[in-house]
Amino acid sequence: MNLDHVFVCGSPPLDFAATLRARRSVRFEMFASPDRLDAWYVESGLVDRIEPCGQDDVEQAIAVREAIYALVTARRLGQEYDTGALRVLNDAARRPPAVPQLTATGRHTEATPEQALSSVARLAVELLAGTDVPLLKECGNPECTRVYIDRSRGTRRQWCGMESCGNKIKAAAYRARKRSAPAAASR
Repeated sequence: MNLDHVFVCGSPPLDFAATLRARRSVRFEMFASPDRLDAWYVESGLVDRIEPCGQDDVEQAIAVREAIYALVTARRLGQEYDTGALRVLNDAARRPPAVPQLTATGRHTEATPEQALSSVARLAVELLAGTDVPLLKECGNPECTRVYIDRSRGTRRQWCGMESCGNKIKAAAYRARKRSAPAAASR
């Protein structure tokens, strides 16, 4: 499986929640090591430099990620929030966040793992309390569990991303039509 982090959900907390891929089947953990968590924080654009994460930071990030996923799922489905997930998210959001600084070359943000995680948690609070909630959708690929913000025209987007899930589903449908076409023609 590809080890690159993917940012197709339209919001850093949703992309963070999507780092456990294929939750209903094969389950692939993108935060398998501290350096993978470091990479996510930088690749996401939340920070420009992060103090190296340790295994405890990975465990805390996974706990917050699972809380975000549970809360987003509950919100999307109109269900009540899990109190444990609320506690985990709010505890992380209470910590000091990463603070951008203006330098001669532009914005630069250095952070500790705790500050970076707090930034993700705060963005999750804003997302779940904000106006984009009605636009939250789960990917139409049955193997994918990414939730994304559908800002497409007419909110008709079906996939978390065309490159990842959309092309796979469309190619599979095309192959299925091709296989069934000769059978239908021979009748």
